[in-house]
Order: sequence, then structure tokens, then C-alpha cells
Amino acid sequence: MKIHFLLVLIGIIFCLSCKVKDELPVSPAPEIVQTAPEIIPPGPKNIILLIGDGMGIGQITAGTYLNNNYSSLERFPVIGLHKPYASDSLITDSAAGATAFACGIKTYYGAIGVDPDTQAVTTILEIAEEKGLHTGLVATSTIVHATPASFIAHNEYRRNYEEIAEDFLDTEIDYFVGGGKKFFNRREKDDRNLLEELRNKNYKVGDYLTEFDEFKKSMTSDKNVAYLTADNSPLSVYQGRDYLADVSITGLNYLDNKSDAGFFIMIESSQIDWGGHANNEDWIVAEFIEFSDVIEKVLDWAIADKETLVIVTGDHETGGFTLQPGSKMTDLNTTFTTDKHSGDFIPVFAYGPGSEHFSGVYENMEIFHKIMKAKSW
Repeated sequence: MKIHFLLVLIGIIFCLSCKVKDELPVSPAPEIVQTAPEIIPPGPKNIILLIGDGMGIGQITAGTYLNNNYSSLERFPVIGLHKPYASDSLITDSAAGATAFACGIKTYYGAIGVDPDTQAVTTILEIAEEKGLHTGLVATSTIVHATPASFIAHNEYRRNYEEIAEDFLDTEIDYFVGGGKKFFNRREKDDRNLLEELRNKNYKVGDYLTEFDEFKKSMTSDKNVAYLTADNSPLSVYQGRDYLADVSITGLNYLDNKSDAGFFIMIESSQIDWGGHANNEDWIVAEFIEFSDVIEKVLDWAIADKETLVIVTGDHETGGFTLQPGSKMTDLNTTFTTDKHSGDFIPVFAYGPGSEHFSGVYENMEIFHKIMKAKSW
């Protein structure tokens, strides 16, 4: 009897355990998730770097207010700040500042495309040439001045203009426009005529003796272009110079039409800086308004193109220029703290594929590295 009862009890427990087991939730088989490849947005085909020499917040503010409270910089969706100091000085100059943009390094005051040990560093223009892109430089200074020189030359001192001019023969730069004809063909250090040497290298060479409108009619994509706008330094805007927009847009179209390889061009509004050194508000504002107009046209070009990264910045601020109490929108009360450069952070504006890299606060040489990242170089 006891054995029978025990067998019945074991049977009941067994049945209950089976029922509980049957009622337990069953975990689904693990889902096999395939990781999708990272989607990398396409980088820009073209790079346009616009530099307002000596352009800081004060210059932008005054130029905007005195231009009916508008500048083309307001159209840019990405804004950052860069720290402009040099390797040997908290207050930089155009040579060290532009070398940081061109080469991705901090270097000493006065250096052109070299590191603090005066060793040549490859510039972004030279890299672009090596990668098969077309290249250009435009300036409202001499073309051998510190900013354009830093993208194409390697020299221990920025004022070695005739030596810097020689470096234009060492690249295949496709298009350059600026002053300084005498450093190419009426030289003091030797009897070389670098303009003739450029012609022998398949350049279409012109100068201020022929209006640019007339000169550009004879430009063809099978020849590189060199156009010298003055014997030494070009005039200022309020002295009658008016070529920057024309030569800039002509350059974009010329480089774009040469092939589908893409291009790099640096365009400098050089004389915002000169107005700052002269403590001349009118000079600063006139140059800035011209620069704003050039930026407007360049931005329109890039928007239509859809494959172009546009970056606008300054190398440093000049004059410690600022607005004072009592200023009105059309009647500013401004002042200067120096006739030299100041150490202010400098705004950076960007538009187009790769522009997302340019927000934030960073060192000036990061502009080089951000361009390289945008191009996946």
C-alpha cells in the first residue's frame, strides 16, 4: 500500500513539473544582426580657401554695419574659431599664419613654408598638384607676399621676394594673379626673366598693361595662366582697384573647366591688413566690403556646383580694431590699440561637403588637417 501511494505521488510530481516546464516562456533564438558598412559622406571635389588678411571680429563687425548691416559671412552654416599664435610668438604674422594653413604646422614669425628649423614642409597646394588637382592663387598684394607665398614657396624669411618668385617655376600651379611683376622680370639678384621662363613652361602670361577683361578672352585650358596686376603692390579699393571678384570667379571657371579632377585655390583679400596697420577705418571697411562681395559670388558658385568646400578665415587681426560707445549703425566710433597685429582668436566660416569639420575652437594649423580629412588624404 505504501509503495503504491509512493508511486502515485512521484507520478503527480512528474506531471506537475512537466506542466510547469511547458508553461515557461521560451527565449527566442538570437537574431543575427549584420553590421552595415559605415556610410562616409562624399568629400569635396574642389577646395576654395578665402583669407582676409588682418580680418578679425572688429573688421567683420564694422564692415557689416557699414554695408547696410549685412555681409555674405551670414550665409555660412558652420562657424568656428582658430588660435593664430606662431611657434615663437603669441602674436603671429601673415607668414607664420599662412604657413600654418598651408603646411599644417606652427612655425616662427616670418617663415614661408618651412618649419621652426627652416626645413621645407610640403604645402597643401603642392599636395593637390601631386594628387592631380589643378591649383590657383589670387591676391590683392604682390603674389610673392607672405600669404600667397606660403602656399607655393619655401624660404626662411618672408621678404626674400625674388627668391620666392623663383619657386613659382618649381610647381605646375595652373592659375595665379597678383602684383609684383618686378620680382619676376626686373630682378636685382640676377638677370633671369622669370616671366619668359614661365612662357617657356606653357604659361599664358599677361600684366596690367592689358586689361584683365581683354586678357581672359585669350585664356585657353591647354595653357597655365599668370597675370601680374601691378609692378609692385596693387592699388587699394578706394584708389580704384576693382579686379578681385573678376579674377576670382574667372579662376574658378578656368580651373573647373580644365578637367574633372577638381581644384584647390587660395584667394586673399590682402589689404584689410594694410588698413589696420595704417589705423584707417575707411580702408579696412572698403576692403572688407569688396571681400564680402567676392565671398558672395564664390558661395553662389559653390552652391550651384554642389561639390565644393568653401572656407573663409583670417590669418590674424591687425590694429586691435574695435567699436566704441557712441557708435551708430551708419556712424561708427572706432579705435585702434596698435598699428601692429593683435593676438585675438579668428573666426572660421565653412560651407559645402566637409564643412562639418570646421566648427569648434582649434589651432590655426588644424585648418590644413581638416581640409586633408575632408579630402580623405
